[in-house]
Amino acid sequence: MPILKLKPACKDYLWGGDRLRTDFGVESDLHPLAEAWVLSCHPDGPSTIVNGPYAGRTLADYIAAEGKAVLGADCEQFEDFPILTKLIDAKGNLSIQVHPSDEYALEHEHQYGKTEMWYILDCEPGAFLYYGFDHEISKEEFARRIQDNSLTEVLNAAPVHKGDVFFIPSGTLHAICQGIVIAEIQQNSNVTYRVYDYGRVGADGKPRALHIDQALAVTRCTPPEPQDFGKHLGQCKYFTVDLHNGDFAENADSRSFVSLLFVDGEGTVAVNGDQMQVKKGDSVFIPACSGEIIVTGSLTTLSTRV
Repeated sequence: MPILKLKPACKDYLWGGDRLRTDFGVESDLHPLAEAWVLSCHPDGPSTIVNGPYAGRTLADYIAAEGKAVLGADCEQFEDFPILTKLIDAKGNLSIQVHPSDEYALEHEHQYGKTEMWYILDCEPGAFLYYGFDHEISKEEFARRIQDNSLTEVLNAAPVHKGDVFFIPSGTLHAICQGIVIAEIQQNSNVTYRVYDYGRVGADGKPRALHIDQALAVTRCTPPEPQDFGKHLGQCKYFTVDLHNGDFAENADSRSFVSLLFVDGEGTVAVNGDQMQVKKGDSVFIPACSGEIIVTGSLTTLSTRV
């Protein structure tokens, strides 16, 4: 089976809404439905295969059974599966947060850090997100503004529109704000340091934990740097992401698997004699060395490989 369709693991964080269910067909009993981890081998939320001989088992189970050759030669450098892809519905504001570098996270958290990118799937009029600082500040000012709740005064509040892309290297302070639905492609990590959370409480009735000391240690207190990925939507050591509208063909060669996330429309994906009908919200994994991938229809597709 060269095409593995994936069922996401879902999260009911308090800021979530219902659009992943209504707009993207995500099946879940959770309310609210904040995140769908549509490509994941992370133990906090593994994706599950829904077709073929591995139906009902996790993607991590499949890789363990078939061997790391299904990931491709470019993944040999990684101890773990390198990518985690999510659909996120921010009905409310997410916390202002930062993710550490690999070096810091491996030393202090015993897992990898997190560089990520966002593709804006939809947003309400006037929506914005926080993306770095609007000017460089000192660590001392950063610490003071956290304490006196004036941090947002010096953050870069970036307006968003459908189709916008934001690349967020580790160490970049950021927050998805209310009224935004995104696709997030990131390193396979779940390390987040919250800096400010609007005074909210969790399901246990207690204020959600903040991680001020860690954030002070890892945050770059500067504006975001311009990024140029050429023909790609985003690219780093861990992932390369391309956007396709309508029909396209690419190759699952010996270097990397291919993950396809269909964010609009409907159509067909075919690989080496295997064919599958797909629609908005579907996620498929195609192993390395599977050969030519042919996608047809009205689909808008995010294609990710290492």
